[in-house]
Amino acid sequence: MTASIQDRVDAAIDLAERAGELAMEMRPPSGSAQASLKGPQDWVTEADGAVERFLSGELAAAFPADGFQGEEGGITRTGRLRWIVDPIDGTANFARGGARFCVSIACFDGDLPLIGAIAAPALRETVWAWRGGGAWLNGEAIRTAETRDPAQAIMEVGWSRRSPDADYLKLCGHILAGGTSLRQGGSGALGLADVAAGRLDGYAELHINLWDVAAALVILREAGAIVSDFMAGGGATAGNALIACAPGLADAWSGLPGLPRPGAIVAG
Repeated sequence: MTASIQDRVDAAIDLAERAGELAMEMRPPSGSAQASLKGPQDWVTEADGAVERFLSGELAAAFPADGFQGEEGGITRTGRLRWIVDPIDGTANFARGGARFCVSIACFDGDLPLIGAIAAPALRETVWAWRGGGAWLNGEAIRTAETRDPAQAIMEVGWSRRSPDADYLKLCGHILAGGTSLRQGGSGALGLADVAAGRLDGYAELHINLWDVAAALVILREAGAIVSDFMAGGGATAGNALIACAPGLADAWSGLPGLPRPGAIVAG
């Protein structure tokens, strides 16, 4: 019998949570980072590979016709429907025994996000959505915040070595000038999930990769967020700048330096 989208939704939630349990078993104790560096502040742990291998194997067994792409191994299978996995987002936090990390699983039809599941095991939270099915946090429906004034807003601005520090500081300066409070949590997927849940009013990053945002794109869409077109200009392969925000702040945050305009059409 051909697997349905609902079968894939159920599998995404289940596998994200099971992968989160595996990550918890492998989480280092608190203290200095126990990980290797792929580049400055670009950490990888033994758990990254183990979780990705687990997810690849389980998804191949359940949906053999589907493609698979992981942060660590790249594209290892092709198919019209493809799974995009970040085995541990927030690795720098994870490597020091921190709680703010997650497993991110998405299913795409071409460039169209269909399903997203983000499990944060140390926080005991799972966020998921599917196209047309709403966005959910531990089984409760979520929506973006109703904030309209930047002076009452909170935005997370992701940082990485992929963009010059001067550009990052310029962006933060413009946001602060509008009276917005800034956050930096070390996990793009969880920052975007917090926008969907109304805990943050916006998330921005000057360059972020597909696996970091894949699951969040459909979650944001279903929660009512306004999101820039991440897939434009080769975002699927090269990464892109991204801004996601509550609808009432889209106009105020249009034209921030280095960022595309928040789109009138929500993610995808």
